Amino acid sequence: MMQRFALAVIPAALVAVHAYAAYPAWQEGNTYTAGTYVSYNGHDYQALVTHTAYVGAGWTPSSTPTLWKDLGVSTGTTPTATPAPTATPVPVTSAPTATPKPTATPAPTATPVPNTGCYQAWNSGTAYNGGAQVTYNGRNYTAKWWTQNNIPSSSNGDGQPWTDNGPCGGVTTAPTATPVPTATPAPTATPKPTATPVPVTGTPVPTSTPVPTATPKPTATPVPVTGTPVPTSTPVPTATPAPTATPKPTATPVPTTVPGADCQPDGLISSVSQGFKVPYCQVYDANGREVLPNGLKRRIVGYFATWRTGKDGSPAYLVNNLPWDKVSHINYAFAAVDKNTYKISIGSGAGNPDTDMVWDGSDGKPAIAGVTMDGSLPYKGHFNLFAQQKKLHPGVKLMMSIGGWAGGTGFYTATTNADGSVNVNGINTLADSVVAFLRQYPFFDGVDIDYEHPTTNNEAGNPLDFQYSKPRLAGLMKSYNVLMQTLRQKLDFASVQDNKYYMLTIAGSASGWILRGEENLSILQYLDYASLMSYDLHGGWNQYVGPNAALFDDGNDAELKAGNAYQFQGIGYLNTDWAYRYYRGAMQAGRINIGLPYYTRGWQNVTGGTNGLWGTTGTVSSTTTCAGVATCGQGAVGIDNIWYDLDANGNPVPGGGNPLWHALNLQNGIVPSYLDAYKVTDKTIVGTYAPNYSSTLVAPWLWNATKKVFISTETEQSINAKADYIVSNGIGGAMIWEMAGDYAWDATRNGGKGEYFMGTTLTTDLYNKFTAASAYGNKRAETAMPATTADVRVTLGGWKLGDQNYPINPVMTVTNATGATLPGGTVIEFDYPVSAPSNMSDQSGYGLKVTNAGYSGPNNVGGFKANFNHVQFAIPSWQSLAPWASVDLTLNYQLPISGPSNYTVTIGGVKYSLKQEYPNLPAGVQ
Repeated sequence: MMQRFALAVIPAALVAVHAYAAYPAWQEGNTYTAGTYVSYNGHDYQALVTHTAYVGAGWTPSSTPTLWKDLGVSTGTTPTATPAPTATPVPVTSAPTATPKPTATPAPTATPVPNTGCYQAWNSGTAYNGGAQVTYNGRNYTAKWWTQNNIPSSSNGDGQPWTDNGPCGGVTTAPTATPVPTATPAPTATPKPTATPVPVTGTPVPTSTPVPTATPKPTATPVPVTGTPVPTSTPVPTATPAPTATPKPTATPVPTTVPGADCQPDGLISSVSQGFKVPYCQVYDANGREVLPNGLKRRIVGYFATWRTGKDGSPAYLVNNLPWDKVSHINYAFAAVDKNTYKISIGSGAGNPDTDMVWDGSDGKPAIAGVTMDGSLPYKGHFNLFAQQKKLHPGVKLMMSIGGWAGGTGFYTATTNADGSVNVNGINTLADSVVAFLRQYPFFDGVDIDYEHPTTNNEAGNPLDFQYSKPRLAGLMKSYNVLMQTLRQKLDFASVQDNKYYMLTIAGSASGWILRGEENLSILQYLDYASLMSYDLHGGWNQYVGPNAALFDDGNDAELKAGNAYQFQGIGYLNTDWAYRYYRGAMQAGRINIGLPYYTRGWQNVTGGTNGLWGTTGTVSSTTTCAGVATCGQGAVGIDNIWYDLDANGNPVPGGGNPLWHALNLQNGIVPSYLDAYKVTDKTIVGTYAPNYSSTLVAPWLWNATKKVFISTETEQSINAKADYIVSNGIGGAMIWEMAGDYAWDATRNGGKGEYFMGTTLTTDLYNKFTAASAYGNKRAETAMPATTADVRVTLGGWKLGDQNYPINPVMTVTNATGATLPGGTVIEFDYPVSAPSNMSDQSGYGLKVTNAGYSGPNNVGGFKANFNHVQFAIPSWQSLAPWASVDLTLNYQLPISGPSNYTVTIGGVKYSLKQEYPNLPAGVQ
């Protein structure tokens, strides 16, 4: 504590030293703490937040007003009006107290001046930035922040986006400068990769069945991961059960804290100045675990698909159909990223489902009982219904999911210029619009980034996005890192200002092929948690028939065999367990959620395999049928494919996509009542859909021997087995795509004959498991880490593009940022996940070797038994490392990893943690 206090008062000492001398010139690459003074192009500036001026990012003081305050023409004297905030050595209180808000320096009070007239009339479809001026119903208004579709007359005052400036043409106060809401984070010095997201539809376009993406043809070449671009999203229209009675709100426990604890989860990084306390304790307890509602010990994160409105005749699944008393988080799917403005985009215009749709029959469509609008809110649609439910269930967190399979095009243009360089202005614009959105719609608790995909693999995302992604491949990961650091910093700064913690999460890819092009996913350090898209691991985008979301490998995956991919210590990587171990390399178990599909995948004309499992189909060569790629497998159609996307000609894309309740109707020989609603003309059940289950894979499927149709599904048996796996491994919880696919038996439907339809059976199973569970794992390391740190910095760089990234040979740079010389013989150790074989080495002569193998073969059938392989290397005895000197090692491994993590450095026989991993521990080396 003494050391932290001493550091806190250093800026004041520096102010005194430089009171009569010119401030130091700003330099790219430096890290600046909040309150630091610099000079740049003849002006003096003061840092508003702690940040790094990342090389090549262009974050100059004059171009980043959210990072720097312009003090005017250089004078060399210290302004006294705005002292730099310093960290006060006061213990953190046990309850989420109001964190000191960094308030913007107030602009001089505006003197009333005669208004020269009226402004342009307000338009509901126009997006307005902070400072924009409009006229509405004879009065002038000024936007406080980014806003759209908020009527000025009913959306002004405290917490509202508009300021009422008085009558148009009268005397009004000139609009005052709106304080800059959030700090623009500078990119991290470690250009590390990222994760990928889920299915999408920015506005109510019912596109959810992942469009098949190019799957590289298997070759004899030892390519570690075969290409299965995970198109994650589920099919189209969905049915909605009759509105269920709203359960009574369950009391949400208040986070309990202890004096001196700030509730920050292990490994979650914030670059906001220590002087401004991020209010973690509003969401986390004293041990850094998220406080969950409804008695849950693990998360249940459910995606809500906004296009299931019922307006097209298909059954609706609305906000009141969600099991609010059984979930912890709901992800709203989706907002889009506008590829031209770089801002978050939601529905606009009359009747849009986000903010203007109603279900009372006034639009000429059938009314739905129990779905009413709160007339006091300035919006209708799903947002109105969510705002109502949030009041009843304040502990359930609502996340706006941005992007997805069909709405993420703008991520490419907003983050990356056409030449592959970082689009700094675009990233700032996007991040600022996210903060403004969360302030405009305060029932949301944060954002979930569903970017599909920032990988450097060629043709890995939606084929409709290839024109934007392919020219930018080389820069996508660098830009993704800047995006996520920027979002984290701006959200944290807004959290301090608003005294409301804003969460940041992702839907991350579980495909080894995708992840090979996402480097080591260093963006994980900025996340509250990552939800894994551990589904779409097999599908009709190629001919290899297998489970949609197997928990384990069984050594027989036809796709991996075709690509000769089992050669790496027998590791099979197209399964949930492999994906979990990959992410575990950088995050504790509790910040990871396992993805569960409430939908099916299926093929027709299957030959070989065991009841279709690991069989194959023929291939189709049609960019129309294959939704934008040259070839694909033969996906199931007709009655076996009721949740589908449409191809360019308006026909269903084959894929075997169905809600789980439809699979149960097929299994039981029930011709259901809803086929017309989904425009399915095939109404005959031919043959028998026999249920099968592999306990090795933890994967159920239906096999129709007559039609040669294989449908991968989920059942209570598989869901309960996966829930047990989550609990026993200390994993944070489950993520569900998507809630409308859950089922129940309804004896009243189908003309009184009964049928399976939407329900909560599987979610209830998860709820029962997770309320009885112990607390999730909250530490990255599995052994005690040293209690003091050394500022030795380790970064990975020099990544090849994904398709050339084999073997995987990044450069590990070790930099001595301490004030002491590191002697020869200094030892560095770290853990990397068992997702890669235990034979990591270096090509630079440092003797890097695995000293403890968490996995060494012969296969991972039935799952891995450990999380990490442990590595060490030493600086040669004849070499020392002076302060700020570096050494480079070229690593060598075969399958993707996140991290590494749990670094230690042993100097002169004393072992230290690294400051970059544990910035809050005391320094042991000066």
